[in-house]
Amino acid sequence: MNWPYLIDAIPKFADAAKLTLELSVYGVVLSLLFGLPVAVVTAYRIRPFYALARAYIELSRNTPLLIQLFFLYYGLPKMGIKWDGFTCSVIALVFLGASYMAEAVRAGILAVPKGQVEAGKAVGLSRFQVFRYVELPQAWAVAFPAVAANILFLMKETSVISAVGIAELLFVTKDVIGMDYKTNEALFLLFAAYLIILLPVSLLVRRLENRIRRAKYGV
Repeated sequence: MNWPYLIDAIPKFADAAKLTLELSVYGVVLSLLFGLPVAVVTAYRIRPFYALARAYIELSRNTPLLIQLFFLYYGLPKMGIKWDGFTCSVIALVFLGASYMAEAVRAGILAVPKGQVEAGKAVGLSRFQVFRYVELPQAWAVAFPAVAANILFLMKETSVISAVGIAELLFVTKDVIGMDYKTNEALFLLFAAYLIILLPVSLLVRRLENRIRRAKYGV
C-alpha cells in the first residue's frame, strides 16, 4: 500500500463522495415524494390511474437501472430530448426508487385494520382525515423497515451512474486504477468512502426503526 499516494488521493475521493451523496439525497427524497401518491393510487385502486401506476411499477422494477440510465442519456437525444448526465442520473434513480417506495407504502396501507378505518369514519372524520390521522401513521410504521432498506439500496445504486461519465466514487476509482495503476489504494478509498456515507445512514434508520417499533408495540 502506497500511503503517500493514498493520502494525496483523498481530496479526489472526497469530491466524488460529495457528488455521490448529492445524487443519493436527490434520489431518496424524490423517490419518497413520487412514491407516496403512486402507493395511494395502487392501494385504493383509484381509476383511471391504477392501471398506469401498476404498469409503471412493473416496468421500473423489472428493468435494470443501467438500461434506464442509458435510455435517458443516449436514447432520448435521438428523440430531440437532451439532459446532462447528472439530471439523467437523478431521473433514473427516482424512476427506479419511487416504485420500490410505492410498493413498501402500499403494503403498509393495506396492513391497517379496516375496523380502525370504520371507527374513524364513525366519529365524523372525513375520508382524507381518516387517511391522514388513522391510516398513514400506521402504514408508515409498517412500511418503514422496507423504506429504510430501499434508501440504502438506492444509495448503493449510485455506483451505476459512473456509466455515463459522472465523477462519483466508482468512476474515480476506475480512473485511478486505469491511469495510475493503484488498484489497492483506489479500492481501499472506495470502500472507506462508501462506509463513511452508508454506515451513519444505516445506524440512523436502525434507531428510527426501533423507536417506531417501541411506539407501535411497546417493545
